[in-house]
Amino acid sequence: MQDVSAPRDRETDPDPGQGLARRFGLEEAAPGPWEDGSASSAVYAALRARIVRLALPPGTPLPRAELAQTFGVSLTPLRDALQRLAEEGLVQIFPRSRTLVAPINEAGVREAQFMRMALEREVVRRLAGGMEPAGLDRLRAIQAAQAEVAGDPARIAQFQELDELFHTALFATAGHLHSQRLMQSRAGHLDRLRRLFLSDDGQESGPPRMDAVLRGHAEIIDALARRDPDGAVDALSRHLQRTVDRLSEKRAAFPQYFAPDPQAAPRP
Repeated sequence: MQDVSAPRDRETDPDPGQGLARRFGLEEAAPGPWEDGSASSAVYAALRARIVRLALPPGTPLPRAELAQTFGVSLTPLRDALQRLAEEGLVQIFPRSRTLVAPINEAGVREAQFMRMALEREVVRRLAGGMEPAGLDRLRAIQAAQAEVAGDPARIAQFQELDELFHTALFATAGHLHSQRLMQSRAGHLDRLRRLFLSDDGQESGPPRMDAVLRGHAEIIDALARRDPDGAVDALSRHLQRTVDRLSEKRAAFPQYFAPDPQAAPRP
């Protein structure tokens, strides 16, 4: 059984991502849409980070008394945090029974992908009309930081934080951070699939698939530098689609992580 009371570390604590945001001049992007300083929001953010990074995989029990003790809060803010996670489809609450990390939902993946494609393609199209050199330099700096940790399975979490920051930088430069925050709040299922994409077994011991991410970012930067709107949209579309294209493959490899396919034929 997964130990939900394990001390937070670089893999499970959302704070390192905020440090990276400051490093690349994205302080205004560091707070998520859920962070308002309350105990409930702090618990929500910490649990959400562990869920989307698969530190708490689907099916993990979330015992309330144990969690409340771990986070040093009463049951009320913990209940509120779990309810918010349930509204995103990331946990399943069975009244008077138990609470579990929810399986990855394919419909949720595709809904988040649709939203991300629609918003981010428009962002890069606008940026390609004339992005300032400072914006391009920031993207290149983030990509260089990713390249430094690529190939190290123990640093997948940091790589994924930098991946998210790369896309955050696009939204920030375009002046649409609020849109990205709204998108992030519905992207939990997609983010878990992205984590599976980065390693073959979803764990830190697995061989990472970071090279494809780096190539995708390089193609986006090149198109933006050329001021090629169509090229930027095409590069971004290919980059974002790679993860969803492997959804069936990942479902077959890790059926325990996914909700049952409603279109699958019933077993005899």
